[in-house]
Amino acid sequence: MPAIRQLEPHVADLIAAGEVVERPASVVKELMENAIDAGANAVTVEIAHGGMSFIRVTDDGCGIPADQVQTAFLRHATSKIANQFDLEAIGTLGFRGEALAAIAAVSRVELLTRPAQAELGAALTLEGGKVLGQEEAGCPLGTTLVVRDLFFNTPARQKFLKKDAAEGAAVFAVVQRVALSHPELSVKFIRDGRQELLTPGDGQLKSAVYAVLGRDIALGLLPVAGSGPNMSVSGFTSMPMCCRGSRSYQHFFVNGRHVKSRTMMAAVEEAYKNQKMVGRFPSCVIHLKVRPNEVDVNVHPAKTEVKFQSEQQVFSTVYHGVLSALGGDQSRPQAVLREAREDTVTPNQTALPLRSGPAQLLTPPPAVEKEQGRSPEGTALPPEPGAAPLQPQPHPAPAGEEEGAVACFAPAAVTAPAQPGPSPAPAPPAVARPRTQEPKAPAPAREEPWRVRGELFRTYVMVEQGDKVVLIDKHAAHERVNFDRLKAEDYQPMVQRLLTPVSFTPAPEERAILLERLPLLAQFGFEVEEFGAGALAVRAAPDYLDAGEIEPALVELARRIRHTGAADPAQARDELLHTMACKAAIKGGQRNGPQELEAVAQMVLSGQVRYCPHGRPVAIELTRAQLEKQFKRT
Repeated sequence: MPAIRQLEPHVADLIAAGEVVERPASVVKELMENAIDAGANAVTVEIAHGGMSFIRVTDDGCGIPADQVQTAFLRHATSKIANQFDLEAIGTLGFRGEALAAIAAVSRVELLTRPAQAELGAALTLEGGKVLGQEEAGCPLGTTLVVRDLFFNTPARQKFLKKDAAEGAAVFAVVQRVALSHPELSVKFIRDGRQELLTPGDGQLKSAVYAVLGRDIALGLLPVAGSGPNMSVSGFTSMPMCCRGSRSYQHFFVNGRHVKSRTMMAAVEEAYKNQKMVGRFPSCVIHLKVRPNEVDVNVHPAKTEVKFQSEQQVFSTVYHGVLSALGGDQSRPQAVLREAREDTVTPNQTALPLRSGPAQLLTPPPAVEKEQGRSPEGTALPPEPGAAPLQPQPHPAPAGEEEGAVACFAPAAVTAPAQPGPSPAPAPPAVARPRTQEPKAPAPAREEPWRVRGELFRTYVMVEQGDKVVLIDKHAAHERVNFDRLKAEDYQPMVQRLLTPVSFTPAPEERAILLERLPLLAQFGFEVEEFGAGALAVRAAPDYLDAGEIEPALVELARRIRHTGAADPAQARDELLHTMACKAAIKGGQRNGPQELEAVAQMVLSGQVRYCPHGRPVAIELTRAQLEKQFKRT
């Protein structure tokens, strides 16, 4: 048996440093957090070659006294906490006293620092954790720390690093998250001599979001505000039509610390249920403030994971805050037209050609539903079997309208703001969780007359309202109305007994899962039992499944349970309601009468309908100013 020996201090320091410093981004994160804890108002981060050869972080914080600079690089040396009781309510980003020691152990470090009460600062040089020298130096207020040749003495770690571009991108991501976590901090980032980020540091999260995430994302965000027991939530979240294909634009912060929280992520995505497209994820910058003694940040080496004393309260606070933001959004996508170019008109030309092409939406236009049994052009189609009838409500015709025109006043006019801003939101729906503070009800908007001007491609209702034209996807709008009605009626599928049981032989793992979860299967409407020789027999199934769909449905349920540990009957029910609402809605390509088109327009212009159950917008706007600009009238 090998002898047990105590490692040398230098080797132990290298092992400990590996837990804190994984890559250049780890160094930048720790140094920027130290700057924030030091009360800095501005931080500048400079890197070269992805941070492998050079990192410099400069701040204007309180600085370090000359007699304490060497102590700061000792392991477990910190000014953030003093005893074990301080760990119960950590109010700073750093507290372990390991960062500077870990960084110095695997690099060459130069430190310049001066506190406000000192006329001269101190310059300290270290290599591999050993002090090479300290002397007085003239330097500005604050601290500048330079890290060179990272992992020069640990080649095992160095060979696993990525290319300079990838490491530099990771550093940039850290800088962006810090800028979003503390909008009062002016953050500058310079990579290989080129400035890539500068935030104003004016304390406004909106300014930081604009600088970090860019104009396109910032204009698609809605303000979030709410509160719960001993906590509050604020920030921004994206409109449902601006969701993205990954979660990379989701940023969560707890007391100014960037964290990875499944609870907060689940709360945000639950608020978007039945409002976003499948496979799309909302973008958000969510700040949660809780009492320090109700969250434990000392659970992960990188301090990116936290534990809450009450996960349910956190979920409820974030969920209701985001849901209120979505409920208060009364905007519609704007049609985006390119600039028309000045072209030379030949004598044979009778019109100025536009180079813009068709109108482009902020999101891809909804596809026309592919339905069978369409009649030839000009032939009226009978009402779709099973389609819910549309009954318009009577409206007084505006003064001056010609007789017989299809015109009415919308019950509540909807206007799209130039860009997202704080807006009142309706109270969130009741759920079985503690409610958050509800925002005030919005003031009633001035009613603006509108008129149905016709229909495009038998799919889009064209409505004129004031100085804009609203194009409405009639199928998407009616589908949303049907879905909300079915969900409000608490529809449940009927369970049908099968005259001939359906038997099939699943994989052994799937068979075991299904037999273990028989009560759960009963909630879905399945009655399953063993049939011998590894087979299962299904004697009852929900009425919306054909016999040939029973086996694939059970296999899919087993797959979800195996990979996620659970399956949600409510989610399966919503998927069923999506199908039923789609089948019962009027179809794209179907001919509808003026009264039906007017009823669809009323649903949308009253604000009753904004998105279909799959997250697609039901209407877009084209303003008069946009058209006049295309025709060179302005």
